[in-house]
Amino acid sequence: MGLWNFAKTAGKSLFGGKAEAAEAPKEEALQTELKALGLDASGIDLAVDGDKVVVKGAAVDAETKEKIILAVGNVDGVAAVETDTDADTGDAVFHTVEKGDTLWAVSQKALGDGSKYMTIFEANKPMLSDPDKIYPGQVLRIPGGKS
Repeated sequence: MGLWNFAKTAGKSLFGGKAEAAEAPKEEALQTELKALGLDASGIDLAVDGDKVVVKGAAVDAETKEKIILAVGNVDGVAAVETDTDADTGDAVFHTVEKGDTLWAVSQKALGDGSKYMTIFEANKPMLSDPDKIYPGQVLRIPGGKS
């Protein structure tokens, strides 16, 4: 089982504005978000338990499952994402964006080379639409990186 923590009040709002007291979204809203991002969630079931989302099942591949974890975790009202198994995400490396971070700085820290920031950007598509648009509390996927 894997468990990843997220900033409960720093994510994308699925309610059209900041949710009152950062309430967790419903499973249907999360599934709609995954579809809107173009992520193939076939084989995946989502369950909301308080402010935690439980991801069950096997995705088409490890990269897709990691992106699903990030897509639902970076939603306003979600504080954690738990998976029923970490067999396909055991090597996942995530980074929580801090105030003042840029993708260049994250790349320098995680990959040892700031000029590889586009690697992180590409690894986080479609959740990221622009390499200059990251925010504190957001969790990013680091391909081949160190936490």
